[in-house]
Parts: sequence; structure tokens; C-alpha cells
Amino acid sequence: MIYEDIKKNLMIKANEIIIGKNVSFGRNIRIQVHGEFSIGSNSRLGNNTLIEGNNITIGEHFFNSGGLVIGAGGQQYPNANLKIGDRCVIHDNIINVCEPVEIGNDVGFSGRVEIITHGFWLSVLEGFPASFSGIKIGNGVILGFNSTILMGVQVADNIVLGAGSLVTKDLSKSYSVYAGSPARFIRNIVPLSIDDRINKLEEIIEKYKDIAKYHRINPTIKLDYPNLKINDFNINVETFEYDGIEDDETDNFRDYFRKWGIRIYTTRPFNTHFEL
Repeated sequence: MIYEDIKKNLMIKANEIIIGKNVSFGRNIRIQVHGEFSIGSNSRLGNNTLIEGNNITIGEHFFNSGGLVIGAGGQQYPNANLKIGDRCVIHDNIINVCEPVEIGNDVGFSGRVEIITHGFWLSVLEGFPASFSGIKIGNGVILGFNSTILMGVQVADNIVLGAGSLVTKDLSKSYSVYAGSPARFIRNIVPLSIDDRINKLEEIIEKYKDIAKYHRINPTIKLDYPNLKINDFNINVETFEYDGIEDDETDNFRDYFRKWGIRIYTTRPFNTHFEL
């Protein structure tokens, strides 16, 4: 099968192609896989993207800003499979899929992150090393700028990896911060008390007032923890559930909220540019 947009210099070639609803593509995108390529609804692939491999599965609400490379050495092998969960953000990253890579839900890759599933050079018959092994990254993980994950590593759920880190062994302690080269445990992440959560939300809302003024809007915001109401749009900050009426002002606040890790996903796309 072939999906092509000549104006965008976009080509997808695969044995099977599955594209969800409201998926948007940038320019200069080449996707060529042996098996299935699928991307979930409300997702975005940015400019200058190259994807190769066997089977590539991308979940819903995926966002890529551009410059993504999936494949690299070994992309022609039968184990060259990649599975990305829902609500993930990936930037100008390199994901090598010589061996399988599995990425959970709600995972963020900062700029220049690399995932490497094989390493070799000189002959193993002369005693030099070679390693081929897949990588698994759990849910709720953020990988810091310019960090690298090496062969065979598993990363547990809810982990923060500091910028410039090199991960050579499993990161197994959830709700933790790791950093360094090689990466090591730094500290635990401790959830806030209810009172501290309310104080933090009030601080976030107060800081938003300057942004709203800058954007020349004035939404009505009411906090009744855990519920937050923006105009006629309601958000539960613990479950991330929502209901009510969305508009340009609620979108603006929702997208600001995302900067604090409170990521609300609706069928309306994120808007990184607000007309002044």
C-alpha cells in the first residue's frame, strides 16, 4: 500500500497502513516499513521525518515536532518493531529498532534523545563486544535533553531522567529521578498533600493571568479542588477527565496547563500559536 501527498513530499509505504482520525502530517516525511504502519487519532508527525522498520505502531494523541528518525541500522530485520503508546511527545530523536522497542503511555522525549538497540564494530572473533537487545520504557517517563538509552535497558513507570544521562542498566525504581553518566538514582518523587496541591494550583492560575492578559483574553477560572472550571469547561485535575463546552479561551488555558504536566487531551488540537 502507498499513501502519498506530493505537495507535502509525504510518502507512506507499507504492507498495511492505518491512519486514525484528525491525524496531521508536516512536510518531507518518508515512511517505509515492511509490515504495518499505524498512527492513532489526533496525532501529529512533524517536518523532516524518516521512519523505517518492520512494524511501527503509534498510539493516539501522539505529537512530534519534527526531525524524528526511526530505524537506523538494522531496520531491515524482522525484529525491527516499534510500539509507542498513547499521549506521547517525541521531538528530533533517533530511535534505533534493530531489536524491538516498546514505549508506554504518557512518555516524553526531550530533544536529541537516542534509543540504541545494537552496538558493535570490530570482529567478535577477536574478542571485541557486540550487543543486540530490545528496550522497554514504561508509562509516565520523561527522558531529559541529550540522553541516551542503551541496549537491553528497561525503564520502570513514572521516572524522570536528567539531561545528558547515559542509561546502561535498568532503571527499576518508580517515582524516582535518575541522572548522570552512567545514570544513577538521585531521589524519590513524593506526591504533594491536598493542601500543597491546592496551593500549587492557585500559583499556576495566578501565573496564567499574565499570559491571558498578553493574549488579550479573560477567561473565568474557578477552583473547587479537584475540580477546575474555565468558562464552561470542567477539568478534574486528579483524573484528567473533562466535560462541558470548549472554546478558544479554554484551549489556551488547557495548553498552558500542559506546561505543568497536567495534560488534558480532548478532540480539539493543541494550539501552540495564539493570534494576538
